[in-house]
Amino acid sequence: MENKTKGQIKGLGLCSGGLDSILSAMLLQDQGIDITWISFETPFFSSESAKKASMQTNIPLITLDITKEYMEMMKNPKAGFGKNMNPCMDCHTLMFSMAGKILQKKDFHFIFSGEVLGQRPKSQNRNSLRYVEKNSGYQGLILRPLSAKLLPETMVEQNGMVDRTKLLNISGRSRKIQMQMVKKYGIKEYPSPAGGCLLTDKIFSKKLKDLMENKKDMDKNELYLLSHGRHFRLDSKTKVIVGRSEKDNKNLIKYFNADKDIFLEHATMAGPDVVVSGNLNLENIQTAAMICAGYTKSKPGTPADIKVKQQQDETILSVKTFKPSEFRHLMI
Repeated sequence: MENKTKGQIKGLGLCSGGLDSILSAMLLQDQGIDITWISFETPFFSSESAKKASMQTNIPLITLDITKEYMEMMKNPKAGFGKNMNPCMDCHTLMFSMAGKILQKKDFHFIFSGEVLGQRPKSQNRNSLRYVEKNSGYQGLILRPLSAKLLPETMVEQNGMVDRTKLLNISGRSRKIQMQMVKKYGIKEYPSPAGGCLLTDKIFSKKLKDLMENKKDMDKNELYLLSHGRHFRLDSKTKVIVGRSEKDNKNLIKYFNADKDIFLEHATMAGPDVVVSGNLNLENIQTAAMICAGYTKSKPGTPADIKVKQQQDETILSVKTFKPSEFRHLMI
């Protein structure tokens, strides 16, 4: 790749919004490097923490929705999944690859991240970091400032764009050095390092796996719906989502497909909003209505009137109320 070293050096940093992202950027700013961040969005993780970090530090932030590219990668991640549906190595590879395209368009000199060697045993060991760099398409242009002295020298350092002697050799899960840097730079606010990726969550991963196994093409709203409500699988084409709270109900209304899905609610008493998608035959609608009734205060064994809304049509369906436990075998 062409060596772009005229004028001020410009670095593009992958930003999660966490402390290590902030510190790696400030470490490079100390060398007079012009820093911009990039943060990626999908239904599995957001850029909210990165936006807060950007506001706190006045570092410009680019946000990019990569849901389409991400789902394509999720079909067959080369390095496989972690404990749940988290393809961490291929996720990082995709992010660096997408950042690399911005690097070329916007005339940045290199990409960097706040990754620390050994901080996460599986996704931040030497082999994983090497895998990500090699498969991203931007080998030699990826810098990890916090652990740079423990890693092979990059083209960025060899070309003198970044002074390697001023980078660090942090490794492992200890945060002692980072805490010292927090005081040095006067950082007041940052999120905990626990991470915010839903793909590491067991229950969410189960819902996603079910969706991917039963539906070849899905839209982004279907992925957002995985975060809300109780999910029931009636058959390979049909799913029922039951709101658990007022917040869930609002999100079901926000994300469900009003042109294709059916919306249910109890006709006379408070209860969950329910969305039915897929094979909308009478049997499935009746089952969904009974599930809806089961999560209201309607007494088991008594009839319940359920309002059924499909596009512009609205009808009342009377069904018998069952205990929610009767449908537990259908829950994803």
